[in-house]
Amino acid sequence: MANVESEIEALELRLMRAWVAGDAKEAKKLTARDFMCMVGTLPPQLLDRPSFLAGLERGFACTKFAFHEVFVRRHGKAAWFVGGAELELAMGAKLWSGPFLVTGLWRKGTIGGWKLAERSLARLDEGDNLAGAVGKLQLWK
Repeated sequence: MANVESEIEALELRLMRAWVAGDAKEAKKLTARDFMCMVGTLPPQLLDRPSFLAGLERGFACTKFAFHEVFVRRHGKAAWFVGGAELELAMGAKLWSGPFLVTGLWRKGTIGGWKLAERSLARLDEGDNLAGAVGKLQLWK
């Protein structure tokens, strides 16, 4: 790909499609050995790579996803992905859907290219027009 931003976005789509398909083998190719996933529940929960991959096959399903606002920023041999997304997740019979903040730290290795090292999923809640108030703090506008 021409630039890192496009490459990371494509990898994110590939990972999410693997999750929807329940394809742990494909997800394993895209995640680093020391991968960790923080799931924004109360209290927050961590899944290491083996737990996350096993979860894909044992009921931690993503049945739908759509990214909206997406940002990728490179930092040396790492890239930070942040995206607003509409997700439909299922944990067995329990559904968890709506707007989410999805983040990922991608690292470029000398062998194997880009791998996802950190993932964070947090449900976004609307309320009190906080987005508008924070937007007014942006000095570049």
